[in-house]
Amino acid sequence: MFCEYIHAALSRATYEIIEDEEPFYGEVPELRGVWANGKTLEECRENLKGVIEGWIALRLRLGLVSRHDHNVAKSIHC
Repeated sequence: MFCEYIHAALSRATYEIIEDEEPFYGEVPELRGVWANGKTLEECRENLKGVIEGWIALRLRLGLVSRHDHNVAKSIHC
């Protein structure tokens, strides 16, 4: 289930090139605070995957799973 959620979230990610040492920036708009960057698009995507995993783990640990999270999961077809 987590792999499906992560894959679905990554499919909703948006990417752009910024002026930085790591110019590739990506975020998942539906997941507040979930963003990453990297030197290449692939590195950015891998970093973003790690951030999504951490976001899920933290929300579960803190008991912050909410109705909004279920709606997000539905909106990303998970």
